Amino acid sequence: MKVARFVLKIVALSLTVAAAVCCVIAYWDKITAGVCAIGDKLGVKCRSAEYDDYADDWDEF
Repeated sequence: MKVARFVLKIVALSLTVAAAVCCVIAYWDKITAGVCAIGDKLGVKCRSAEYDDYADDWDEF
C-alpha cells in the first residue's frame, strides 16, 4: 500500500509540473510583457523578443 501511495505522489507531482510548464508556455507573451512593464517602471531596458526581428519579412508578402 505504501508503494502505491508513493507512485501516486510521483504521478501527481509530475502532472503538476507539466501543468505549470504548459501555463508558462501558453502565457509567455503576457509574462514577458509584465516583466518588461515592471522593468520600464524601474528604468531597466527590456530586450525585444527574438521573433520581432523577422516581423517585417512577413509584411512584405
